[in-house]
Amino acid sequence: MEEFKGFPRSMEFTPLPNLFFSKLLPAITDITELKVTLYVLAVLYRKRGYPRFVTYNELLGRPGLVKVLANEDKPAREVLRQALIMASERGTFLHVEMEKDEITEDAYFLNTESDRRVVEKVSSGEIELGEGWVGRQAPALAEELPNIYALYEQNIGLLTPMIAEQLKDAEKVYPEGWISDAFKEAVALNKRNWRYIARILERWSTEGKKDGAYQRYSEADPDKYIKGKYGHMVRR
Repeated sequence: MEEFKGFPRSMEFTPLPNLFFSKLLPAITDITELKVTLYVLAVLYRKRGYPRFVTYNELLGRPGLVKVLANEDKPAREVLRQALIMASERGTFLHVEMEKDEITEDAYFLNTESDRRVVEKVSSGEIELGEGWVGRQAPALAEELPNIYALYEQNIGLLTPMIAEQLKDAEKVYPEGWISDAFKEAVALNKRNWRYIARILERWSTEGKKDGAYQRYSEADPDKYIKGKYGHMVRR
């Protein structure tokens, strides 16, 4: 890692809303969402004109951000897309879908009172987001399973870096929905600790999850989660 040489005597500053530190920062557990949120806040601050927004392709065209989002498993465009979805679902940004000549683009506004009014005007056609572009507020996504880190903090307690890594690995190993169900079972038994939840997941991976919805995983390939990259986490 290249050592940071420090800040110069004269430099520019980018202000952040106080609510970012008191409300958003404690709630954001995904480092990529945090990086993208900070970057978009900086871009929006430097924007001029009305209304102020940033598009997905504009962000993707910034080499500095793409370098920050470099990931060996996924291309930067997918990492950026997912981070913007997370930030929009959290309520940090307002997502507007733009359309022109059968071309679509995604625009993002800061979720302020004034920009909420702008988005309403965009959706009604009162305001255009550029010549020929028609905008509409993106529909809300279907409700998803709770974030694994939020599950931990809601049901067990303060998240530590070590536990966060274990949760991240478990999320890659087990099928969608298993972790949420394991938390529910542990809470029902008043066993509020990650070690107990991990044992539930290990048992399901070897014996099958007998609720009908997930049993087919073990029937189709009982070694599916043993043979994978994180098979060392699952006990026989």
